[in-house]
Amino acid sequence: MADKEVKGESEAAFAKRIDPTKEPLSEQQIQFIRRVELEQWKRKTQKLRGRNVATGLAIGALVMGIYGYTFYSVSQERIMDELDEEAKTARTRAPKTAAN
Repeated sequence: MADKEVKGESEAAFAKRIDPTKEPLSEQQIQFIRRVELEQWKRKTQKLRGRNVATGLAIGALVMGIYGYTFYSVSQERIMDELDEEAKTARTRAPKTAAN
């Protein structure tokens, strides 16, 4: 059988994990943690900004589509025009009286 090494914590200083709740951190470690967190936030916000722009464009396209369709369908409606024509023909066909 091959020799199996027990995987544990690395002895190298750069790979040592630090638990900030148990060990006091030096000023350099705090600055490094802040710098890494800032870089992570920048990457996350770039992804979110792209998603937000895509979502905004999709919603805007949907709204403009509904708006355009509404104008198109209203311009196609001739109900009021037909009612006005019927009223006009009814007035012309109705017998003339003294009250008219």
